[in-house]
This record gives sequence, structure tokens and C-alpha cells, in this order.
Amino acid sequence: MELREELRARGGELVVRVGEVPDVLEELWKGTGFKNLWSHEETGNFRTFRRDKEVKSWSEGRGVEWQEIPQTGVVRGLKSRDGWSSLWKRRMAQPLTGTPERIKPASGVDSGHLPEPREVGLEETTKVNAQKGGTKLAWETMQSFLLERGVGYRKEMSSPLTGETSCSRLSPYLAWGNISVREVFQSTRDRVMDVRCAKEEGRPLDKRWAQSLSSFEGRLRWHCHFMQKFEDEPEIEFENMNRAYDGLRENEFRTDRFEAWCRGETGYPMVDACMRALHQTGWINFRMRAMLVSFASYHLWLHWRQTAVFLARHFLDYEPGIHFSQFQMQSGVTGINTLRIYSPAKQVADQDPDGVFLRRFCPELEGVPKVYLAEPHRMPGVLQHKVGCQIGKDYPRPIVMHREAYALARQRMGEIRKRPEVRAESFKVQERHGSRRRARRRSR
Repeated sequence: MELREELRARGGELVVRVGEVPDVLEELWKGTGFKNLWSHEETGNFRTFRRDKEVKSWSEGRGVEWQEIPQTGVVRGLKSRDGWSSLWKRRMAQPLTGTPERIKPASGVDSGHLPEPREVGLEETTKVNAQKGGTKLAWETMQSFLLERGVGYRKEMSSPLTGETSCSRLSPYLAWGNISVREVFQSTRDRVMDVRCAKEEGRPLDKRWAQSLSSFEGRLRWHCHFMQKFEDEPEIEFENMNRAYDGLRENEFRTDRFEAWCRGETGYPMVDACMRALHQTGWINFRMRAMLVSFASYHLWLHWRQTAVFLARHFLDYEPGIHFSQFQMQSGVTGINTLRIYSPAKQVADQDPDGVFLRRFCPELEGVPKVYLAEPHRMPGVLQHKVGCQIGKDYPRPIVMHREAYALARQRMGEIRKRPEVRAESFKVQERHGSRRRARRRSR
């Protein structure tokens, strides 16, 4: 809606169509005879890659010149990751393209209406607390982060409670194209220079800003780093990055465990609260995403493919390159990353000790004392009755016991990581996808 208004203000028009892309392009081409096709360059799912191949074939068959404009730091056809960081910095530093004053609309083309969800096969959303879209809100969100909310970013981003406001919250706008990584990077650099000048001039400024902005800049690079992995090896949407892990979990998939995890009814409050928050908002902070994946992959021993698809449908900021790369990393099938098996109880103690986030999304735990909040199944029966939270009735029993599940997962992962074929494959993965900055430190 906002884009349509912006285009009309410049004399242009947003034309909307629903259908398979080659069919839509054919209709528009017959009506206008256009010779050039411009689009955003995308690092998307296999489905969109297949669509792009169809568009390329269509363009060549009609004599239409198709040009894609890079939107991130991802480099197509990259032969080696060596030097990628420098390429990324150069691209981020390129001048922004200005918005034209006037746009000439195509004559004789009906603009079409903006479809309702049901018209494109979707149900009405249940995420009543999701962020709203649009470029205006994207810029407002960025400015509020860089000037106000981001001061405690470095220390507060890990908690689902403080992360709600201290994280940038720009990921949905980046994923949907309301704002670009380059715009965010350059605005961040401007803010960094402002902070440095304030320090040199003795102006009052919270000392946390320097470290918080530095951490945020690093994550902007990580954003494209993981997308580059997906660009280089799109098969990781479906296959283990390290093929020596094939068969590790595929034949032990427990549907009952998967469904309980999806509903947020595992019996572990931090896991359940995060999942329920996703159902309502479409967003949780990175640490809690990693914990959700870790719990599903290690405690429940679920294969990452099914859990990845489920969360992809709930993340408002779903970005395929980041999503599948991170899922494989967090589930331990890359062979090059440290195993991170989170304790849900410890995450409560570290990130939400007073239970504010837990009680918000798991209201049945409202009366549970803090000492039992991380593991309510440890409450004595008399206390359960007194506080109105009977385990197995008002709140589920743990689907697995942490200590046993943790030990078994570590044992199984440890055994497979020692195998010669796994180590050999891990070396290949490191050569292809590993951080070159870490490689340089190791060589030194």
C-alpha cells in the first residue's frame, strides 16, 4: 500500500498480478512490448531458483534483456571465499541509488488490486502482535535503534525479555525488502562516527554505544556471510552440509515429539514460551532461536529438515540463506562448528530469572514460585495443587528428561565426529564455507 502511494506521488503506478511469473510476464509483454526486465537479485529457496530459470528462458525467447540488481553482499558465481569480506565492504560502501522525481507509467495496463490472503491460498494470520511492514516503519525502526534502543544491544540481545526492544528488529524489513543491508550499514557507520566525535569532543554519551554498534556491524556482515553459504551450495536446503552425517537422525523421527515441540508443549517453560511467542508475533531473538533448534535436534533427536520448514513458516523475517545455514550449524551436521546443547533451565536462570517472559506466554505458570519456574515438574504435589498448576494437567510433563537426553546426544555426536570419514568431510566443508578470518588466525 505504501509503495503504491509513493509511486503514484511520482506519476507512476504499482501493477499487481497473481499467477505463475512467466505467464504474468507474457501477458504484460503482449500488452506493452517491453524490452527490459529489472528485478532484485535473490538468494532464495529451490522453488524460486527454478522460477528464475523459467524467467531467464522466457526472457531469452522474447528478446527481453533481464538484469538483476544485487540487494545484499552475496556474490554470485564466487569461486573462492578468500577475499569475500573485502568484496562485502566495497559493496556496502557503494553510493545509494536515489529515488527518481518522476516515473512514467505504462499506458493501457490495469494496475490490479492488492490481493487478500485468501486470494493467494493463505489463511488469515494469527500473529496479531507481528511487526507491520513498509519502508517508513523500517527507517523509523532503524533510527530508534541507532539513536535510542540499541545502547544496551551487546549485553541485552540474548534475553528474550530485553531483546524485544534492544535488538534492532530490522530483520523482517531486510527480508521483505523494505530497507537494504547497504542502507542499514551506511546509517550505522554514520552513527559510529557520531559516537567517536562525541567522545573526542567530550560530549555526554553512554559508553555502551561503541561496543553495541561494533557488535551490530559484525552481525550485518554475518547476515550476508550465511547467505553466501547458501548461494554457494543451495543443496543445504535439503541435504546435510556434511554428507557424512547422513542417516544420523532420519530414521528415528518421533512425530509425537515433533508435534509437542511445534505446539509449545514440551514441559520446558523456556522452550514452550519461545514457541508460543513465535505463534503470536513471528519473532524471537537469536539466542532463543538457537535454543529451540538445539532442543529439537539434541533433546528430541529430530532431523533438522522438518523443524526448519516449520519455523520457516513462522519467522516473519525468514531468510532462506540464513535459515538453513544456521539450522545445520545449530543441529551439529556441518562438522566444523562447536556443539551447542542448551540447557532450557539454565536459559531461564540466565535470561529471564524473574519469569516475566515465561509467564507472559505460559500464563498457566503464573502462580509457580521462581525457584521452580525453570523446571515446574520438580514442584511437590501439594505445592502444585496450592498454586493451581498441576503437572500433566495444567502444564505438560517434560517430554524427555534433560540430563539423560543431554548425555545421550553428546555421546552420539562425539562418536560420529571421531570417525575418519566425518573428519575428512569436515575439512572439505571448512575449505568451502569456513570463515576466512578464523582460518587466518589459525594459520598464524
